[in-house]
Amino acid sequence: MSTKTTNEFGGEFGGITLLGKAHSLSALFIVLLRAAIGGMILFAGIGKVTGEPFDASGYLVHAPDAASPVSGLYAAMGSTPWFVEFANVFVPLTQVLIGLALIAGAFVRLAALGGAMQMMLFYLGGWEGDILALFDSTLIYAIVFLTVAAFGAGRILGLDAYIEKLEVGGEALVERFPALRYVLG
Repeated sequence: MSTKTTNEFGGEFGGITLLGKAHSLSALFIVLLRAAIGGMILFAGIGKVTGEPFDASGYLVHAPDAASPVSGLYAAMGSTPWFVEFANVFVPLTQVLIGLALIAGAFVRLAALGGAMQMMLFYLGGWEGDILALFDSTLIYAIVFLTVAAFGAGRILGLDAYIEKLEVGGEALVERFPALRYVLG
């Protein structure tokens, strides 16, 4: 005999209590969302590695053309050769790693946070300053990454469910190292 549990979730934010109840298909859709956003960033990274040589300097140097509050900082980074070389390796590499992690469902919270941070940096660098620019696709991607992290999407058809249960010294990994709950899930 099986017992049916309700999939309720919620929290309190600024004195307002938010409560919700997930649909039975919610787990499927969060896995699809994790795979889709993972595939999107994986192929963005692969394109930077296998296509035309990736050069972050153009983006960074032209950021002052945007109305972003960080445009001056981006211009300074774009005129610093060692930083541009670092970004030329770091951006594609992290995109590939984030994509692989999300698709596999391993270290999902860490990967999703990295994806959200990258999208926010792209968002701020390209912000045009008008009201419509507030809803740029990179901002939406950042929110999707954070949603995947918040729902612990790596525990649903992902490796995080197995990683959390690995035994270390006779204890489950997350029991022995509770901080890992913040990167797994």
